[in-house]
Amino acid sequence: MLPSFTPTAGQRLLVIGGCGGMGRALVRSALALGLRVAVLDLERSILLFPPPDGVLAIACDVSQEAAVQAAFAQITAAWGAVDALVNLAGYTGERVRVEDMTTREWDDILNTDLRGMFLTARACAPLLRAAAAQGQAPAAVLVSSTFGVRVPHVGYGPYAASKAGVINLIRALSTEWAPEIRVNGVAPGVIDTAFLRGGTGRDVKQTGLDMGRFVQGVPLQRLGQPAEIAHALLFLLSPAASYITGQTLHVNGGSFMA
Repeated sequence: MLPSFTPTAGQRLLVIGGCGGMGRALVRSALALGLRVAVLDLERSILLFPPPDGVLAIACDVSQEAAVQAAFAQITAAWGAVDALVNLAGYTGERVRVEDMTTREWDDILNTDLRGMFLTARACAPLLRAAAAQGQAPAAVLVSSTFGVRVPHVGYGPYAASKAGVINLIRALSTEWAPEIRVNGVAPGVIDTAFLRGGTGRDVKQTGLDMGRFVQGVPLQRLGQPAEIAHALLFLLSPAASYITGQTLHVNGGSFMA
């Protein structure tokens, strides 16, 4: 008999960045599968895109240590354990060359996209271990980007550096948390969401990217859709992926081939 290629109904899924385009697609799919879902996101994102009924929504800026601690105290009080973690939180600012960038601009992106991954992973570790102690097979997926391995456009220095860091954080956590907890990553290519214009809950920015020209370099000849990332995330959380850990799955229509 084949194992399930999606997580088991009733499991407790925490989605960080769950109000963004990819996050909303994941939450919808998870609810359809019968999972219990909690979302952490910026307060502005939650107000703009309120999660569906039954989803525990907690406002949190993942770059702020105190905010992360407070959010996870609420998760602990509500659930006591987490079976599955997905961290989608991240953004990029205006396109600025490294030589022209202020330290504040650099730090702002790194603090959200990499430091935030560390803070939330550290905070969630006891909850994932609690699930393992309950006989579950907990798993985490951190979301990186094609820019973590390939930087074809000018102006993405801190974003690319942070996403490369996420890929190695995945490897480190998969070693440290084994054998109880699996840790993998998904690296999306260019996905058709608000992220292309700055990210959900943040000010709109001008990317200056020619999407028509960009798509010409994608073998599948189109942008990715949020649901396609959600499907990859759910697979990596599922029993069918039980011997996969420390890996980053590139979902990009062929624009980067590992």
